Amino acid sequence: MDVKRPKNNKIARDVKTEKHFVWLWSYILLAAVFLTTHFLLRFQAISISAKYHQGFQNLSLALFLSVLVLTASKFLEIIIIKKTRTKFKRYNLIRLAHFLTFIAIIILVISFVFSNWYAAAVSLGLISLILGFALQTPISSFIGWIYILIRNPYRIGDRIQLDTFKGDVVEIGYLDTTLWEFAGDYLTNDLPSGRLIRFPNSLILQSTVINYSWRNFQYIWNEIPFHVAYESDLEFLEKTMKEVTKKTLGENMEKHIEELRELVKESPIDDMEIKSYPYVTFRINPNTWVEATVTYLVPPKEAASIRTRIIKQVIEVLIKEPEKTMFPRSNAR
Repeated sequence: MDVKRPKNNKIARDVKTEKHFVWLWSYILLAAVFLTTHFLLRFQAISISAKYHQGFQNLSLALFLSVLVLTASKFLEIIIIKKTRTKFKRYNLIRLAHFLTFIAIIILVISFVFSNWYAAAVSLGLISLILGFALQTPISSFIGWIYILIRNPYRIGDRIQLDTFKGDVVEIGYLDTTLWEFAGDYLTNDLPSGRLIRFPNSLILQSTVINYSWRNFQYIWNEIPFHVAYESDLEFLEKTMKEVTKKTLGENMEKHIEELRELVKESPIDDMEIKSYPYVTFRINPNTWVEATVTYLVPPKEAASIRTRIIKQVIEVLIKEPEKTMFPRSNAR
């Protein structure tokens, strides 16, 4: 079965762009208001105490420049939305733009509000030193966010396992990541549990990440065991399991297997055998029956539904041939 990739919804992007244009024009209007206020204060058209006159004049100019930065940031977001086709890249670029905008505004406000640069720098240095000791964990999480952007161990929409957490990534914040959990404490399959998991980004620097949605090959191996009696026709069983699994997975699966073979050829691993999928293996189960296991490639988020369909269809075919396939009976089942 081929992976169903959602197409970029042009209408949704246009709606987002329209909203950003509304904010863009709002920022431009606000910038005009602050600039007008600045010149009114500068030419003393507004009556204000001389003690606070220079401070308000600097503040109005700082606010004007800050709104200009916000305007440029919003314009950049519009370009990102229009030019970037993949959701995770768009998400990361917009997050990065927001962060740089925040830093630029802080620098502008400090530059214009504090006339004494040396005092401001000393104060800022002392505050940074104190906050550095007090906020070690958030700072580590922020560094983890930068690591995620650069190394890209996971992205929005990926299905991952980190430490004991398993889920689909729905948000990557500056300090934490949010997962939509699958499986969990109350489920024995890989369906969404309905719970959200939020963990600090600093965990990425300490734990192993298992990504089920590797962008170069977005499939995983699954297997289903079937238990049959020794008297069963194992060749018929193997043929049935392969045919049903191939039919369920679709014709494109062979193409994906070839893609995997090409990836292996390009890697340092040159002795890894990639068998034709699906394939069936047999082993003797300790409970006096034969265990026939079909192994196949499947998109991770569709594993549960495909597994259910294969089981139902294989059993349906085998039951129609009781002479060829016998299932364990009585208490030995």
